[in-house]
This record gives sequence, structure tokens and C-alpha cells, in this order.
Amino acid sequence: MTTPAALLASRAGPVWLCVGTLLDGVSSAPLRDGHVVYDAGAILHAGAELPPATLLRPGQAAPDANLPGHTLLPGLIDAHAHLALEGGEHDPEKRAEYLRQSDADLLARALPRLRRLLEIGVVAVRDAGDRNGVGLALQARSRSAGHEPLPYVDSPGAAIYHESRYGRFMGRPVEEFASVEACVEARIAAGAHRLKLIATGVINFEKGAVTARPQMPAAELAQFVAAARARGRQTFAHCSGNDGVSNCIAGGVDTIEHGFFVDDTQLAQMRDADIGWVPTFAPVQFQFDRAEQLGWSARVRDNLRRILDGHAASLAKAAQLGVRIIAGSDAGSQGVPHGWGLLAELDNMEQAGLTPLQVINAATGAGGTRLGFSEDIGVLRAGAKPRFLLTTYPPLEAVANLRHVKTVVFDGAVFAEGDDPHRPGL
Repeated sequence: MTTPAALLASRAGPVWLCVGTLLDGVSSAPLRDGHVVYDAGAILHAGAELPPATLLRPGQAAPDANLPGHTLLPGLIDAHAHLALEGGEHDPEKRAEYLRQSDADLLARALPRLRRLLEIGVVAVRDAGDRNGVGLALQARSRSAGHEPLPYVDSPGAAIYHESRYGRFMGRPVEEFASVEACVEARIAAGAHRLKLIATGVINFEKGAVTARPQMPAAELAQFVAAARARGRQTFAHCSGNDGVSNCIAGGVDTIEHGFFVDDTQLAQMRDADIGWVPTFAPVQFQFDRAEQLGWSARVRDNLRRILDGHAASLAKAAQLGVRIIAGSDAGSQGVPHGWGLLAELDNMEQAGLTPLQVINAATGAGGTRLGFSEDIGVLRAGAKPRFLLTTYPPLEAVANLRHVKTVVFDGAVFAEGDDPHRPGL
């Protein structure tokens, strides 16, 4: 039989596949013996039923490939990544030196990083902000007509924070503008497809808590949300700490990023308001896993373990309550490489108590249906973009199986060689 990679590269007409397991990105159960028909532009059919003859090549009566041992699922979406940063670099001094490069050099380093994501199976990235214009440039590059195959990029441009508070490396302060509305207008004029708000600082690992007061009160967040929605834009908020989470909920942001120390009452409020949660275990998990090399004391290591255990319990509770959980790695953070960091994040989510299918849905359809992307991605349904994965390693047994080499279909292109996680640059 023709190998899947060779078959999928054909552009002679629609391709019809029958696979043993079909995951559509949103359903709570897998579909066995599913059928998918697609061409370079769109998925034409996906489901249990045989496709209508009108979607097939003239006279075609059987699938182009019958793959009973394969699972087919949507391409992965990393809903929180900093494409301007190299997460695989662990050395703080080298990371600081990296940021001293020119905007053009940062972009030149980021473009190969973006290209490699397709080999890993990541077909879309919601960039989480940078002050150098890298995310916006990659967004424009990924959407330009006739471009090389690149993952879809959605960027807020520079994040919005308060002067002298946390966020300078990825944002520009609101104090540059006379009003919230003027700030929002300027971001949109620069090309932002959503607004990134820095609502709090970060966790103090020595104290095991968020010790700084939130930098954006609920009323200010609500102003940003209203101004963004009036212009058709979503908002997402960097936020950790119970007080900060309360402010973000009251302010009505679309998603809360990180959300460490969220409580059960807040999770129920997030569910009721359809505020998505992007929990980003990976950066804190790296600090715990490398605590000795990073010079952390036994006390800090204990704090890190407690923080991660509490976060895992909150994630399990969120799934039980029906919160919309969206997978994002915070790639670009220290120790979180792009692509592979997302796969590590999915492992963390499964270890926290989510089923493999819940994790896969969080990394595909949850973002694709909630985040307002301009393209229909993250789902397998008629009309969606033909961006999906084929694997013989069952991800429903363990999401770690997505680390293995897989066939990635992205519009008219096919990637089947895989990526070397030890190669620098991510």
C-alpha cells in the first residue's frame, strides 16, 4: 500500500482516508473507523458516515488509504508562547544577552523556530507578546498569500503593563497613552489581533506565593475589556495570585493565563462567564525539575512542589466543574522550548488528572473554538483547515505518544521526518 506520507503529498484531487480512530478536537469520545476527505484548501468531510460521491474523484469507490492502526487528530495549538524568546536556553546571562539583539536579529532567530513547529505537530500559536515586533511580523508572514507553510500566528504585539511593574521585557506601559482607549487603538493600529494585559506580577518562589499587589484593578481591566470588545478584539491576562484572579474575573477578560492559586469558587465563576484557563505548568515544572542546578534551596524546592501540587488539584477541579481549559506552554520561558515544551505541558496536564482525550481537546478544539482565530483550526469538521496529525502511536493511551514521529498534514504540505529536540534554537 502507498505510504501515508507519499499519499498525502498527492495534489491530484481530494484525498479520502479511513482511520481506526478519529479525534475531532471537541467530542468527549473518540470516533472509531472514521472517514476524512480533504484537499489542499479544506476538510471536505469528517465523520463516521461514508463521504458522498460528489466530494470524491470521479468513479472513486474506496478510500485512498485504509489505516486501521492510525489515529487522526487536529494539529496542536500552543495558546501561550513567546515566539521572540528561545526557551531551550537555560543560562540566565545568555538569555539576557539574547534580548539585547536588534529587533531584526530577534526576528531572524524566530523564523526558523516557527518553521520547526510543523515537524513537531504544532500548527498554530497564540503569541503572548513581545516589545520588539517579532510576534506581529511572524503573524503577517504566516498569513501572507502564497507564503511557505508556516503555523498560524496570532499576536497581541506588545503586552500592556504599568510602568515600573512586571512586564517590561514583553510589553510597553499604558502610561505612554492618555487613556485606555488610546492604548487599545495604538495596539490595534500596530496589528494586534487581541490585547495582552499584565494584571499581576509573578510568583515569589522564596515565599511560595505572589507577594506583590496586583498591578491592574478590576475596574481598569474592565475598561480594557470594553475597549477591546468594542473593536472586535479579545483580551488575555497574565495573572497569578488569588486577588489577581478575582480582578480578572470581575474585569471580564477572555482568558486567564497561568492562574496559580486560583480557588474553587473562582473556577466556578470562570466557568459561568466562559473565561478560558491556560494553566501553563511548564515553567514552574522546569524550576522544580532543575532546582539543584538552578541553585534553589530545599525550602524553595518544597515551595515549588506545593505550588505544582495545588495547581494540579485546581486543574482537576476545573475539569470536573466544566471550565474551558486551553493548553499553552509559556514556551520561550526559561527551560520551555517551543513545540517540545507544549508536549511537556500536555504531559503535566495528564499527570494532574485529565484524561488523554481531555488534554488533546484542550490543545486543539478548546482554543480553536474559543479564541476567535481568523481561521477555522483545531477541529476536524467540514470547512476547517486541513491541518492534522496521523500517528500509529495511540495518544489516547498516553499523550506522551505525541512525542513520536508522526505525519503532519498542513494544507498542501506534508511533514513526516520529525524534529530533533536536542537541536538548539527553540
